[in-house]
Amino acid sequence: MIPLTPGNSFHIFNHANGFENVFCNAENFRYFLEKYWLYIYPVAETYAYCLMPNHFHVVVRIRKRQVIEALIRNKNSSMNYLDLNFGKVKSVISNRNTDDVNFSKVKISDSQVEKYISRQFANLFSCYTQSFNKVYHRRGSLFIKNFKREPINDKQHFLNVVVYTHRNPIHHGFCKEYNEWDFSSYNEIVEGNDNPVEMIKLLKMTGGIKLFMDIHRLALRTVENFPEFDIP
Repeated sequence: MIPLTPGNSFHIFNHANGFENVFCNAENFRYFLEKYWLYIYPVAETYAYCLMPNHFHVVVRIRKRQVIEALIRNKNSSMNYLDLNFGKVKSVISNRNTDDVNFSKVKISDSQVEKYISRQFANLFSCYTQSFNKVYHRRGSLFIKNFKREPINDKQHFLNVVVYTHRNPIHHGFCKEYNEWDFSSYNEIVEGNDNPVEMIKLLKMTGGIKLFMDIHRLALRTVENFPEFDIP
């Protein structure tokens, strides 16, 4: 399995373990996102997400190794990296001087770093599944055990995957326009909402909100053959 390595970008997706849905109503979507930011925000920047009834997609960039190592060395106080405010997560990582962290002299291996990152995703799925099973009186796994991850190699690929993620509800016939689906990051980015999605960095990559919307509109013209965008 491809490791989730610091400083690299990935398209991550997972599916229901079977034919049932993993999200049955708006509260399920909301709760999953709340837990997503809790577990994943410390280890990865999120550039796009889309939650579908039986699967989800996210586009992330794993944080720098220095940040991951700081979390590993300070597991008991890792929540100090987050400020949870009415379900919103605000970063203090970017404002934190990691030199101030009381680092251990014990070297942290690549495998420890990769295991810690993967465990954050495993904890997310476990936490959500436990709550879902309790509410809907079910047992057993909810998600496929080994979640999929696709390395993103360059800017072109990165933006293609962002658009693919946002277009998922249209592709599966749930709506005809991006803004008709409430459970993706598209509306948050277009409306400039205060949320943990890295919209400023993403819009810098596209050249602004207009070009961001233009490349999304272009994707609607070619549903079967995904377009190669001319990225500025």
